[in-house]
Amino acid sequence: MSWKELYKAAIFEPDKTKILERIADAEIALAMRARELFHGSGDNTGERQELDASMSALHTLRTLVALAPQNRVLPLRADSAKAA
Repeated sequence: MSWKELYKAAIFEPDKTKILERIADAEIALAMRARELFHGSGDNTGERQELDASMSALHTLRTLVALAPQNRVLPLRADSAKAA
């Protein structure tokens, strides 16, 4: 799987018991791709920015999962949080 596919799998994982594993898999793939770009040639500025943004989003998701009460589902949207 590509880093983008693993990233999407982590972001959209509905199962709370699998989300940390998905995040870890995506983080590894992002780091490997970043290393490839570092050692490669050419202008990959756009993809590097995508990698940075994706890594930041995964870090935020990991933080939210850690802070979420164990018996609650994370809201997917701001308006769904009001309904909880």
